[in-house]
Amino acid sequence: MDTKVASSSRLIGATKDLLDTPALLVDLDILEANIAQIAATCRENKVGWRPHAKAHKTPEIARMQLAAGAIGITCAKLGEAEVMAAAGIRDILIANQIVGEAKVRRLIDLVGPADPIVAVDSVANLDELAAAAKSSGKTLKVAIEVDIGMNRAGVAPGAPVVALARQVALRPGLRLAGLVGWESQATRIADAAEKERTVVAAIRLLKESADACRAAGHAVEIVSCGGTGTFPYCARQPGVTEVQVGGAIFSDMHYRNNYHVHFPFALTVLTTVTSRPTPTRIVIDAGKKTMSGDAAMPEPIGLPAVRTLKLSAEHATIELEHPSETPGVGERVELIVGYSDTTVHLHEEMLGMRAGQVEVVWKIAARGQIK
Repeated sequence: MDTKVASSSRLIGATKDLLDTPALLVDLDILEANIAQIAATCRENKVGWRPHAKAHKTPEIARMQLAAGAIGITCAKLGEAEVMAAAGIRDILIANQIVGEAKVRRLIDLVGPADPIVAVDSVANLDELAAAAKSSGKTLKVAIEVDIGMNRAGVAPGAPVVALARQVALRPGLRLAGLVGWESQATRIADAAEKERTVVAAIRLLKESADACRAAGHAVEIVSCGGTGTFPYCARQPGVTEVQVGGAIFSDMHYRNNYHVHFPFALTVLTTVTSRPTPTRIVIDAGKKTMSGDAAMPEPIGLPAVRTLKLSAEHATIELEHPSETPGVGERVELIVGYSDTTVHLHEEMLGMRAGQVEVVWKIAARGQIK
């Protein structure tokens, strides 16, 4: 037996005080409840749920989402899609452009073992994809990415979308599946009414683009948008067929403080106090290589009032507002993750906890899949 597999199996039933640290933990009760809440909201609004997997990168969690009613998954990278396909997950949207001979060949190879849809926004990319599909005798599904306010990739709404749909139709080997967009400009709006108005205006551009394509004779089955930062408003918009809400299954400080989304926290990092140089200073054994602070800082659970938290490469330094003898050296400090997307990929495994014990150990199989 692989030594890592054997080591992981021995963790089953272990309590937190027996775990080596740093360790990435997920509360299974909260995870399941968050998944159920998202799935129920999508059902109520008669939209499909195609959750983004870029946060969890774990086939077992993707299967949980599918079992709860998800229609498929969304991946940010081709490598993630390959891992999910190898785990038997077929319906995969790759919500980015796949460019270059090496990647395009891998994408075409994925057609058959899975049923991928890839985002496109240029004729040059269509030419590349169509040539590879034709030479392989396969048909590749594509979705036109529409810039509805994110100002990153995508074509402008309206006529440019119809024009690109026409180019898809002219290329054997390609089939238009639909349109994708991301109303990210709404995510940081704190006022709920203003956020909803911004989401409505953005998604209207996507819907109108889909309607224009249909009027021009192009079939548009999928109108895909939405994320945790615009949920549930994105799921309520007419014309939307699916939303890509992903990170809400974990929630984190970024979603709570910056995106104003209030799902319970499921994901934490367990650490050990390694030094108490002063009565107000706590040093723990987890830093930037264990948990990110790029979008939001992690938040310690159960400590007295914290003045500052600083991440070093392998340590975090916590300064308390007032002197405290606890926690002492060797004691545990658990932290709510700052941003799940940039924390999970730092770990090889995730420990599923229930009633204070390890119930399952999941390998983060798509870790490092950045190509």
